[in-house]
Amino acid sequence: MSNPDFTGSQDLHDFLAAYGRTHPQDLLDVAEPVIDSQDVAAIVWRMAAAGRREMLRLRDVAGVPYDVVTNVFACRRRVATILGSEQRHLHRDFQARAGNLIEPVDMGEGPVLDRVVEADGIDLRDFPMLTHFETDRAPYITSGIVVAEDEDGVGNLSYHRAMVHSPTAFATSLHSRGDLWRLMKAAEARGEPLRVAMVLGGHPLFMLAASARVPMAVDERDVAGGLFGAPLEVVRSPKYGIRVPATADFLFEGVIEPGVSVEEGPFGEFTGYSSDRSTNSLFRVEVMARRRDPILLDIVGGNSAEHLNLSRIPRESEMAAKLKARFPEVVALHYPNSGSHFHCYVQVRPQRVGQARQVMLGLLGWDPYLKTVVAVDEDVDITDDSEVLWALAAHFQPAEDLFVVEGLPGSPLDPSSSLEGTTSRLALDATRGPDFAGTRIGFSQESLERAIRLVADHPSAQP
Repeated sequence: MSNPDFTGSQDLHDFLAAYGRTHPQDLLDVAEPVIDSQDVAAIVWRMAAAGRREMLRLRDVAGVPYDVVTNVFACRRRVATILGSEQRHLHRDFQARAGNLIEPVDMGEGPVLDRVVEADGIDLRDFPMLTHFETDRAPYITSGIVVAEDEDGVGNLSYHRAMVHSPTAFATSLHSRGDLWRLMKAAEARGEPLRVAMVLGGHPLFMLAASARVPMAVDERDVAGGLFGAPLEVVRSPKYGIRVPATADFLFEGVIEPGVSVEEGPFGEFTGYSSDRSTNSLFRVEVMARRRDPILLDIVGGNSAEHLNLSRIPRESEMAAKLKARFPEVVALHYPNSGSHFHCYVQVRPQRVGQARQVMLGLLGWDPYLKTVVAVDEDVDITDDSEVLWALAAHFQPAEDLFVVEGLPGSPLDPSSSLEGTTSRLALDATRGPDFAGTRIGFSQESLERAIRLVADHPSAQP
């Protein structure tokens, strides 16, 4: 049976309905009242501790007059299914489709503009937001995708947390100092604020496109078109005409003020720590819009599987494509949850002495977030931390098989980095090497099949 097509509609609401019909076991629908918004992230944490990764829809969260949907990206298998792929081909298929750029199509009108409020009608204090962790400064928007355009109309999509600063302004952080930061600096050089629109609620493929690792000259809205296999359906924002998804749930339009600093953070970041590192930027909201029937789409922050996967799948896909093009010995790579964005495991099939080192140097040079890379042979399951640790235990000699590179720029959110944001990087070669003497234990295929049948016939009595 082939996978259903989840690209026929770009509407999150249609996607949820279709996924619920075809994969009801993978969508947990909770009708019971949730009396504190912090409980939403706590529920996801407890599910993860029990090995559960379902999407979560909560019908009655205190203070939120809409359904709350979260944990969409917590499961890689689900992401592959949405993409119309299989988990083992996720990197290949994501990169192929993301590279097939398709320009958006202007629909003229769409649900996101059903209700529009301007100027004196705006009061952000009334907008429902979730507190994710006890250490957070305030309730936060975590799924906000900021859309900006350069002077030629080339767009940029990026995620930025936001908390209420005043009735008409958000405090946010452009902490990545990526393309949005550069667009703001260009606007500042022209003596202007940067015009932006923030959207909440979108189809998962649009959200993945917003995490794509592409050059500044590439518009992530075109990447979304590639992932859908059809143009992203957009409308123009009411004041500045910025092209945003027609079926988004919420829209905030306004300007980011260069040179204006406001208090923002701490906030639970992907490191598992509460971070107050921030650019302390001000987003002044001039227009609000929403659907008649919105859903509040949340991204669980911190080092949740959802938060990590959303940005990691595009990063892995890009790195896998680069490495395999340059080094045919590379079989696969994986960024484990346990390492946040700072660790990577790479499977290699080395043909010559030193090839694993060369591959690891490539990874450490290309991905500025990485601090540790472990290279293993292709029979080691890189999605299993215990397998990688076993390879280190059995194959790795510290005096011979590691090297360190110092003084490189790293993630500004890494709590162990220097005040300037620099870090050192470590490579560990846990491949067996040409002179390794040892044969890995195993079982015949027939014996394994008999064991599988016997265990299946005798389910555990443990709770």
